Amino acid sequence: MNNGKGFFITGTDTGVGKTLVSCALLHAFAAGDNTVIGMKPVAAGCENGKWMDVELLVAASNVMAPREQVNPYALIPPLAPHIAAKQAGIEIEVEVIYQAYLALQSMAEIVVVEGAGGFLVPFSDRFDSSDLAQKLGLPVILVVGLRLGCINHALLTAQAVRAAGLTLAGWVANSIDPQMLKMEENIKALEQRLECPLIAYLPYMQPVDELRSSELLDITGLIKN
Repeated sequence: MNNGKGFFITGTDTGVGKTLVSCALLHAFAAGDNTVIGMKPVAAGCENGKWMDVELLVAASNVMAPREQVNPYALIPPLAPHIAAKQAGIEIEVEVIYQAYLALQSMAEIVVVEGAGGFLVPFSDRFDSSDLAQKLGLPVILVVGLRLGCINHALLTAQAVRAAGLTLAGWVANSIDPQMLKMEENIKALEQRLECPLIAYLPYMQPVDELRSSELLDITGLIKN
């Protein structure tokens, strides 16, 4: 297991499968007899009184923790986090999230932290998702939503992760557009350029299946230390 006892999951955009991959990782690590907890520091978008990303992460965890630690900031409108927070009269604070993470870290061997949107999404006027990732200091796993334009988005995200001084531990190719042309060629282009392991190719699934996806992940390189 890595020294940070966890991973930070980011994506090329919103809606590219970060929650699917985070849950699949939790299932995969748990299958290896690890205690695991999923964390969603900032969730925006409430449906029927629930934040579905958070519910899915809780369901995929094998250690239960207080909801305010799993999800310190639960924002109702489905807006960019800094806008939703301002609308609610809340300021998202990195130290609050960090302390919640430390509490989770004391409960489980591996904490999977799912980011919000892309790697540079703002949380306030003063800090963004990359600042949070730096504070946590965790290896980053990049979820690439396979669709037209994903190569540029993935390479820019990888550049931002490394510029923040963080390790890009691997990436997941997630098929979100079943009509995408030349998918294999796009994956090959990213394999040649991202300079980190491809953890899995996840085929298009409707509905998504976290358990099936977990079986497709190659996590051996993630926990070897």
